[in-house]
Parts: sequence; C-alpha cells; structure tokens
Amino acid sequence: MCGIVGVLSNHEAAPILVDALKRLEYRGYDSAGIATIHNNALDRRRAIGKLVNLQDLLVHDPLAGKSGIGHTRWATHGVPSVTNAHPHRAGRVAVVHNGIIENFRELRSFLAGNGIGYETDTDTETVALLAQFHLDQGKSPREAAAATIAQLHGAYALCFLFDGEDDLLIAARKGSPLAIGHGDGENFVGSDAIALAPMTDTITYLDEGDWAIVTRHSIEIRDAAGEQVSRPRKKTETGSAAVDKSGYKHFMAKEIAEQPTVLQGALAHYINAAGTEVTLPEPGIDFAQVERLTLVACGTAFYACMVAKYWFEQIARIPVEIDVASEFRYREPPVTRGTVALFVSQSGETADTLAALRYMVGKADRILSVVNVPESSIARESDLALPILAGIEVGVASTKAFTCQLTTLALVVLKAAADRGEMDEATLAQRLTDLRQLPGIMNAALNIEGATQALAQELSEARDILFLGRGAMYPLAHEGALKLKEISYIHAEAYASGELKHGPIALVDPAVPVIVMAPTDALFDKTVSNMQEVMARGGKVLLITDAEGARTASEGVWKTLILPDVPDFLAPILYAIPAQLLAYHTAIAKGTDVDQPRNLAKSVTVE
Repeated sequence: MCGIVGVLSNHEAAPILVDALKRLEYRGYDSAGIATIHNNALDRRRAIGKLVNLQDLLVHDPLAGKSGIGHTRWATHGVPSVTNAHPHRAGRVAVVHNGIIENFRELRSFLAGNGIGYETDTDTETVALLAQFHLDQGKSPREAAAATIAQLHGAYALCFLFDGEDDLLIAARKGSPLAIGHGDGENFVGSDAIALAPMTDTITYLDEGDWAIVTRHSIEIRDAAGEQVSRPRKKTETGSAAVDKSGYKHFMAKEIAEQPTVLQGALAHYINAAGTEVTLPEPGIDFAQVERLTLVACGTAFYACMVAKYWFEQIARIPVEIDVASEFRYREPPVTRGTVALFVSQSGETADTLAALRYMVGKADRILSVVNVPESSIARESDLALPILAGIEVGVASTKAFTCQLTTLALVVLKAAADRGEMDEATLAQRLTDLRQLPGIMNAALNIEGATQALAQELSEARDILFLGRGAMYPLAHEGALKLKEISYIHAEAYASGELKHGPIALVDPAVPVIVMAPTDALFDKTVSNMQEVMARGGKVLLITDAEGARTASEGVWKTLILPDVPDFLAPILYAIPAQLLAYHTAIAKGTDVDQPRNLAKSVTVE
C-alpha cells in the first residue's frame, strides 16, 4: 500500500525523502511526490509512474528545505494522475495518507456548506481541506490537525506539514501502520522501519488511535482520547543492505534463492538444541486444551492456512475451520468454547486480517499469530505471536515468507500433536530430523531453475493455465496459480484433482497447459488417474513429481519436472519452489514487472 515518510533533518530533505521512498517501492505504487519547507514556504513536486520520473522532475525543478514529507501512492480513489498524487495541499497544509477516509463524502458536503470546493478525485484531499478550514477558524497547526483527525472515520496513517512551520510534523494512525524514528537533533516519520533505516535504528511504533507532535528535539504522543502517553522505543536490525538485490536481477529471484537459509534460521529458532522438542515463545500454549482451531488469512497466507488445516487435522487431530479474512467477520461466525484463533500475515498489518483478529477478541480462548514483523499490529494484539523469521521480503509476490509460514505452522502442528498425545517422542524426533534436512533438500530443488526457464517460454504463450493437486498439494496448486496470475498476468485456476470431472474438465484442450503437482504419496495413484483423464482429452500436462513418480507416470505427458524425494509431510513446502520458479520465468518471458506487478501492493492496509 501507500508509503509515507516525513523528515525534520539537519540536511536537505529532498534526497532523503526520495531515498526513503525507494525503500518503500516494494509496497506497490502508481505515483509519487514530496513537499518541503524552505524559507518558511511550502512547495511540492509530484509525478506519475516510477520514482525515476519524480527524480527527473527534481533535477529540473528542485526543492530546497530541510523539512518535508513524501509519498508513494497506491490508488484507492481516483485514477493515477499528477492531480491525484500526494502530497495533497490546501492553502498552508500539505498531507500524505495511507488508507481510506470512509466518510469523505460527508466531509466534502460539510466543506461545501462552508464554500470550500475540491480539485481531485481523492479522499485524502478532504483531510488537507479540513485542516486548512480549521486554520482559518484561528486554530494553531497542532489544534487544526487534532480537530481534523477527530472528524475522520476509516483507516489512515497521516503526516501533516504546515507552511511557515519548518520544525513540525503531525503524524497519526488508525488501522494503517506508522512509526517515528529518533535521531540526534533530527526526527522522522515512516510507514515502516525499512524506510527509516538509513536515518535511524531507533523506532517508536504508534498504537491504534495515536497521534504525535514531532519536532527535531521532541516527540509528544497522544492517544485517541487526547491523553499524553509514552510508547516504547525499539532498536531495529533493518540495515541498508536489507533491500539490496545482491547481484540478482529481481528481488523475487533473490528471495526464492534465500529460502534454504531463512528456513534453516526458523528451524533453529523453534527446535531445541537436542532436536527433540518444539519450543514456542512465552507465554506458550498447551494444545491439549484446544478443542477447535480457526485459521484466518488473505492471499498466499490463506493457502498456507489451507495446508495447515490438513496437517492439524491429520497429525494433531484438531478440528479446523478456515476462512479468508475479508469475509470472516462479516458472516459473524459463532465461536465455541475451547476455540483458538490463528491469524497469518507476512506484514502483520493486513487490514482484513487485523479486523478479523479484533472480531475474535473476547470470543476465542486464545489468539495466535504467525507474522514476519514482530512489531506489527497483528503481533502486538495477539496473545502469542510466532515470528517466521523470513527477513525482509521486497517482492510483491510472496516466496520465502510463504515457505517460512508453512515451516512455522508445521512446527506448531508437531507441538500440538505432542501436547495432545497424538505423537510419541520417537516420532516427533524423526519429524524434526526430517524438517532439519529440508533446507538442504530445498537447495537441491533449486537446481530445476534451468528446466523451468525452458518451460516458461512456452507457458508464456498460453492464455489460460490450470493447476491440479490432491490433499495438501491442492493448496499448493492454488498458490502456483496465484503466483502466475500475480506477475505474468496469465489467467490461471487451481482445482482439486478429483473435482476436475465435476465441471472444470470442460476447459481442457491442447491450448491450455495443465500443471499437475504429484509427489509419490498416498494419493499419487488417484492424482495420476485424474491426470490421465486430462491427457485423454488432448490436455497438455506438465507433471511435477519426484523420481519415482516420473518413472511410473510420465509417459505421454508434455514435460516432467523432477524434485528430490521428501517425506509426505514436507512436500507442500518443497513444491512451492517449482511454483515460484515457473511463475518467475514465465513473467520474465512476458516482460512484465516482476517485483512490482500492476495493480498490486505488498502490504494491503485497507479493506
């Protein structure tokens, strides 16, 4: 989603703002802009498209000043245009915003009743107009910002800059994340620690409903009730190198290659030194007391939950309900005693998932989360937050976060099975040994990259592609289809193999490649039977399997990708590799923007 940065610096603000916005590009955007104060005068520059367009504009029409705000916009209201780009300005006020002002129409009516019109199609302009209205009523900038914030309904992270005030930023958050960075005679505001990393490693995260008055030498935070509060400072480990491609052409390629390393780190974090137990952070949880699990997530994280449902039910024998976060709370599900809710989100700020979590507060016995950002809203509002330890993931299409989510969930499943007496010590130790061998197996699986690159050229010419899988490979079929859609823009659908003959088989023809994910497991023979049904109708099958599967079932298929052998339990994690590589190289063949695909954002902080 939109990226926000604000600086009160001892150096020229424009280069600092642009560099911070570069570090926020991973969130997705369609335009960008900055505003600064110089000689007590407010001015701004905005451009549509990539940040390089804003940089070019600043070369020819520079902005001076050591105080400023910046923004990368992901459209919610109004088409991408210079007029709709942030910062928005009304008189003495400039503002940048991430989120949605849900009552902007009512506020526009209020402003119109006071003779104030608007120029853009955005909800954000209303914020600037309101602030200027309050200034015109004789309020100070601080008072005007406070009065404006009090009138807003919806989700927002905001940063205000005022003409004539080169030592003042007003920041506010409700629903969308916002952090304050502490410097030496300098202070900063940013959407996340990544944006602020070159400037500071000391961060204060605003809580829900907080707003802050920031100067170079002071930070005053007030809560939603207007009371002055103290929020903790935290040291971050986010360095400048964290968003470097390290020689890879794309962040996605780098992050695919990093998976063996980050998985190894996650496993070391959760498995004791003897390799015999799974240890969770305090306060921990006793799964023997859990009667039902509710798993909630969006997108790729939802498919991780789909896999976990198979694991929890088959291995730990816990009944599981699973739902997409955007629908969960609106159907108002009843919550029975003994229910634990588990939420999965890479950013920990996904608006739909956070709203679903808040619905479950006071209803579920415990709230767990699986997140990549331990300081995120979802982590802070959970009874127990489990970090996946994937490191910063910049590519919009999730790769290493997905496999780290699966790995963390697998460890939780093993802990649950042990707690409930569904797994003895010897079996648990063997499962953990298998998991510890997984990074090496994944490293070997990356050797299929050359084969996927060759296949991708033909896949890139397809209009539609189908993915099939059974059991825990069914969610992986969904993940493969999603990856392909996200970055190559090819229409792709996933089906449970056994459901194909109940309608979707009508889509099969020689022009529609069918990708079958089929490790040699208990369901292999049935999957192959479904694959034969496709081939009997002229379907063009790409079989992804292991050596034994290739030996017994590859006759007549279009192509076969062979992965290393892996225990059935871990196949969903390993088979993410070919799904990612096929999507990546198909997108390369089509010439799309792999790391920043059209219309998408990395962190979805609006519902």
